[in-house]
Amino acid sequence: MDKVFKALADPTRRYLLDQLHAHNGQTLGELAERVAMTRQSATQHLGLLEDANLVSTVRRGREKLHYLNPVPLHEIQERWIDKFEDPRLRALSTLKQQAEAAMTTHQTKPTYVYVTYIESTSEKVWHALTDADLTAAYWGHANISDWQQGSTWEHRRTDGSGIADVVGKVVESKPPTRLVTTWGYPTASPDAPADPSQVTFDIEPYGGIVRLTVTHENLASEKEREDVGSGWPAVLSNLKSLLETGSPLPEQPWLVPGA
Repeated sequence: MDKVFKALADPTRRYLLDQLHAHNGQTLGELAERVAMTRQSATQHLGLLEDANLVSTVRRGREKLHYLNPVPLHEIQERWIDKFEDPRLRALSTLKQQAEAAMTTHQTKPTYVYVTYIESTSEKVWHALTDADLTAAYWGHANISDWQQGSTWEHRRTDGSGIADVVGKVVESKPPTRLVTTWGYPTASPDAPADPSQVTFDIEPYGGIVRLTVTHENLASEKEREDVGSGWPAVLSNLKSLLETGSPLPEQPWLVPGA
């Protein structure tokens, strides 16, 4: 937490976070231009933000894209703000956000990024993401595919019904470091969006542990981004528990009342 407060103490770094909040997934050059500083200076500020886990990065070809990671800010809110907050302030904040959203003319597809660190190996994390039995153990659904580029995959219920709640294609498969899949509803579903979203799993050795970055792109709306924003942390916490202790959490996080 000390690293987070140190990173937030500088107005330039706070401004960089504001820019990523407004337009997530920017390159170093784009951010340096927004703060009117050299790329070297911007790199130093972004390095401190990344070290505090406030910013995560994803490689796209030769570019390195920067994303705001809201988890540390949420922890600060829970510990230092929520217990002092008046409900009327929350209502006013919600009204302000709705008004600002209504005034926004430039609409972009929302993106959600989540970073977690796991005491494991890249090979074991890859296996946990692609093995049907393991995904059934910590996710409540079995991920079914041969995981070859161009193949289909299914997020299938474990109740024996054979029903797949999510289907898609494998866009990229580079074990044990990178997996990209599309996510969509079965075509018969009335909720099926016109375009599927896309999920990227980046698995990187990080010292003696593994850094797992999940990027969920092309989401249909801010509501869907909020939904996946509560779903991914629960699933990945269960995955982390399974790999580090040998067992998933005693309760599925998404089934806990009030979660």
